[in-house]
Amino acid sequence: MLYHEPSNGEIVSSTPHIADMKKRLFVVSVIAASACTASKGADNPDAARWEQQAKNVTIARDDWGIAHIHGKTDADAVFGLVYAQAEDDFNRVEMNFINSQGRLAETAGESEIYRDLRMKLFIDPDSLKAMYAASPAFLKPLMDAWADGLNFYLYKHPDVTPKVIKKFEPWMALSFSEGSIGGDIERVNLRSLEAFYGGRRAEPVAMSAVDSWEPEPTGSNGIAIGPSNTASKKAMLLINPHTSFFFRSEVQVSSDEGLNAYGAVTWGQFFVYQGFNDRVGWMHTSSGVDNIDEYAESIVKKGDSVFYQYGTEQRPLIAQKITVPYKSGEAMATKEFTVYRTHHGPIVRDTAGKWMSVRLMNEPVKALTQSYTRTKARSYDDFKKTMDLHTNSSNNTIFASADGDIAYFHANFIPKRDPKFDWMKPVDGSNPGTEWGQVLSVDESPLVHNPASGWLYNTNNWPYSAAGANSPKLKDFPKYVESGGENPRGIHAIRVLDGKKDFTLGSLIAAAYDSYLTAFEPLLPALFAAYDHAPASDSLKTKLSEQIATLRSWDRRWSATSVPTALAVFWGEDLWRRVRADAESEEMSVYDFMAKRTTPAQLLGALAAASDTLAANFGSWKTPWGDINRFQRLTGDIVQPFNDSGPSIPVGFTSSRWGSLASFGARPYKNTKKWYGTSGNSFVAVVEFGDSVKARAVTAGGESGDPKSSHFNDQAQRYSTGDLRDVYFYPAQLQGHTARTYNPGG
Repeated sequence: MLYHEPSNGEIVSSTPHIADMKKRLFVVSVIAASACTASKGADNPDAARWEQQAKNVTIARDDWGIAHIHGKTDADAVFGLVYAQAEDDFNRVEMNFINSQGRLAETAGESEIYRDLRMKLFIDPDSLKAMYAASPAFLKPLMDAWADGLNFYLYKHPDVTPKVIKKFEPWMALSFSEGSIGGDIERVNLRSLEAFYGGRRAEPVAMSAVDSWEPEPTGSNGIAIGPSNTASKKAMLLINPHTSFFFRSEVQVSSDEGLNAYGAVTWGQFFVYQGFNDRVGWMHTSSGVDNIDEYAESIVKKGDSVFYQYGTEQRPLIAQKITVPYKSGEAMATKEFTVYRTHHGPIVRDTAGKWMSVRLMNEPVKALTQSYTRTKARSYDDFKKTMDLHTNSSNNTIFASADGDIAYFHANFIPKRDPKFDWMKPVDGSNPGTEWGQVLSVDESPLVHNPASGWLYNTNNWPYSAAGANSPKLKDFPKYVESGGENPRGIHAIRVLDGKKDFTLGSLIAAAYDSYLTAFEPLLPALFAAYDHAPASDSLKTKLSEQIATLRSWDRRWSATSVPTALAVFWGEDLWRRVRADAESEEMSVYDFMAKRTTPAQLLGALAAASDTLAANFGSWKTPWGDINRFQRLTGDIVQPFNDSGPSIPVGFTSSRWGSLASFGARPYKNTKKWYGTSGNSFVAVVEFGDSVKARAVTAGGESGDPKSSHFNDQAQRYSTGDLRDVYFYPAQLQGHTARTYNPGG
């Protein structure tokens, strides 16, 4: 633990005797704390082993608070990595593993029972323990070190009280092995699950106007530039995850065994999820692949036994007891469920008499192996070999290397299926023809390697524009390979990439923050036409004349000082809410519906409503965007509170909904008029590969989750303007930028 000496003002007194007493009391408190630790060490049989391993690890904190961890072995590095993460935000570390094991109700209470049940349908401690015992020889020591590092942190910080997990066990690392912000399991609908196993109807939840705000599009941006398109003739990579803020830690972790990775680590995990080493870099973006399937099972009941039809046979439905503990007041209670599964997977809901089972990728050991081993890849071929494990299930991957290779890998887990079935809908579980085949190989999936365009990207859109004219072709792949289409960010990315031949790190940053809002390109002409054709007698003709003139003269670029940005976003959000249900009923994208199917009354009515809202909340519709759109971090809470009277920073970029590559998912909250961001750009890095690595980065807010830390919000201003700082990748770069160096527990 660190002890901070009191300042002079705290110990100086008009009575020297009192000052001496305060000094002595401070020293006694330090000695007492040390004695407490020593006493605890005597009681803990693992303490000596932990202390010994800690000596093999060095943590250097740079002047942004970022931990650079080095260990003699990979296991030592893992030990130090999780220890450093726990120092920065143990709450987030623990909460990720509380959630991944289905133990949230043990701290949050009865309301989270069905969220826990959903996890427990797929995550079973006994199974994970068996997998751990049989895990590869290289992986087991890493899981051991992971648990030891977290337990050592708790041992050294007796003032930290875990919410649920009092002791971390190595097998627990397998419960959260891939790193995405929303895992595949979380796509199972909770209300339907509760309706089935809780005996309740799946009624829609009534929401307030604030709670029903349109959710921010999820996903990320990744861009790779080949040597032919860069001024240095070296490959470059943009790493730009769009996640909840403060979801990942920025770190560097290295060892004498060849590990040396830098980037974003999801709290509590021991691998760099999105980042780079000295030879290769990788960026994951959420995929539109259809690789989770529901099977409509035909249930047959015979007395007390339940069967499901499969071909000509009736197979016994597998029944299992699952107990979910939950906090009830100051005590613990439990709720027991009898859950069912077929060979396809667990039953998750009932629709029109058919029990729906869900099938998804669930290979924890392979997933953890792939997640870790890719961080040590040295080339395109090395990296591609890690992809052969096929457990990066929900992501596309953008790749670049010091050899000059760039690549786009589409979703890594795609089972072969009969294309005559519509896999976007539940398929007949009784038909053996709906079984999964082997997984598509990397080469059988959409793949781009060193395209002639010299660039490639993904913005959670389909892969068929990934490298412009050199992209994979839609006709060459089954429909289930991609369930989505193009999006406004994809259109935007092509514009900033196509034809540009002299990229530098600076111009790649500029491209990542290019301010054009492509989504308004087809929308505003429809609005202008509605206004132009409105009769002179229409009251909106007069009311909206100045607003229309403002939007006509707008260059469609965001900025914190822009009035038309605020007006356009408020209009777009209002219009989206008006037409979304109609668009969905006609199976159209909301963008297409707004541009092609909205009526003049809807278009003009939304603009009038947006103007009125701006005037009511901010005094005038002529309010600059930055006065509304704010970054605020007041506490270390996982769910952030917001307050208009608290300090906040203007942000110029918008929601990715409107085509902004830099994403800031903001909205008003209860008792606020200003909009506060909670997701979008969370970690941004640009990397140039070659004989050495050059990189710049920024993290939302700061590295520490402790409001008392100087690194709680020290990057907020840089974050809000896209002012990326230098990354200290090499020891020589850390010289002069190291705040302190220590061993875990030191």
